[in-house]
Amino acid sequence: MAVFEMSAAPGAGAPLPRLLWSFCIALIAGHVVFLVASYMNGTWLIDRHGGGVPSDFVDVYAAGRLVLAGHAVAAYDWPTHKLAEEAAVGHSFDGYFGWHYPPPFLFVAGVLALLPYAVAYLGWALVTFPAYLAAIRAIIGDRIGYLLAAAFPAVLANFFVGQNGFLSAALIGGSLFLLPARPLWSGALIGLLTYKPHLGLLFPLALAAGGYWRSFAVAAIVAALMEAASWLAFGNGIFAAFAASIPHTSHAFLSAGWADFSKLQTAFGLARMLGASERVAWTIQIPMALAAALATVAVWRSQAAYELKAAALSTALLLATPYLYTYDVVILAVPLAFLVRFGRQHGFLPHELPAMAAACLLILSFPFCQVPVGLAAILIVAGLIARRVTPLSARWRASPDGIPA
Repeated sequence: MAVFEMSAAPGAGAPLPRLLWSFCIALIAGHVVFLVASYMNGTWLIDRHGGGVPSDFVDVYAAGRLVLAGHAVAAYDWPTHKLAEEAAVGHSFDGYFGWHYPPPFLFVAGVLALLPYAVAYLGWALVTFPAYLAAIRAIIGDRIGYLLAAAFPAVLANFFVGQNGFLSAALIGGSLFLLPARPLWSGALIGLLTYKPHLGLLFPLALAAGGYWRSFAVAAIVAALMEAASWLAFGNGIFAAFAASIPHTSHAFLSAGWADFSKLQTAFGLARMLGASERVAWTIQIPMALAAALATVAVWRSQAAYELKAAALSTALLLATPYLYTYDVVILAVPLAFLVRFGRQHGFLPHELPAMAAACLLILSFPFCQVPVGLAAILIVAGLIARRVTPLSARWRASPDGIPA
């Protein structure tokens, strides 16, 4: 997932050159140095006055404090939640980090709020990061997966703002890895992904097209149990509050652009950044989402190798949603991992590795290039997958057992 050359010898055990290791280690070291420097400068975790640094994580922590105080419904009331955010970091600040998650995620928020703010902030990243590493390592099937996952450029953005990209990538990557051999466990992970439902909208289509009905059923059951637990824990009003907050969230971030449209790594975000009206942006985004859905169904109904199906779905998920930020682009490591696995087994096509490197470099450029470079990276990966599955070669067809263990 960085600039490298692969051995010409095919197979999952094909050796990787020292250049790859060196480049990945350099990127990881850069991540660590940046975070340490940010901490020392008071721009990460703790500010220079000893207060918490407000970032995306503060909305989770503040919601958790409201849960512990017995006011879970108030997490969806923006003025009340903003006051809880300021109490969490110990000072007032401009702007607002909204709580947009379905009620089940309040359980996670409540657990995190048991800890001091900075400890919870760092702990959340350090707990979800290993799950992400494990998912990518499992997909690639080699210890090099840990290194590639840790070096992926979107990792830094997720650590810096305390977001949930690691969790989303772990659930998507883990579910797709487990699906052929352990469909019930896969379905459970898909059900858990409903904590962020806009990232899993195409999963039902893929499962139905591929005939994975047991996974479909388990995912539905797990999702229903999560909702029932939320209702029992937080009361009847929690779902009404969540539903009422959705139009407000949509207006603030998709209509008014509170978080800056250049940060949205989607076709919708690109159109709005360039000055297009909301109607024009939807006119671009909706056909892209439909195309992603149709492509997902076509690939999952085809005889394509499972790795290519998994890569296609995990990429289509990113193209279908209008609401995607840089920390969510951690998920792009999943289709890249499936492509790397497939390439190591069957050999890489010309220019495939440089294209993967270009996608990673685009993501790396985001802090310096305030445009939706993540969208460009996703489209590059989509193009690589399309090149593999159209036309379909006999040597890319799946074995009856799906992906190797």
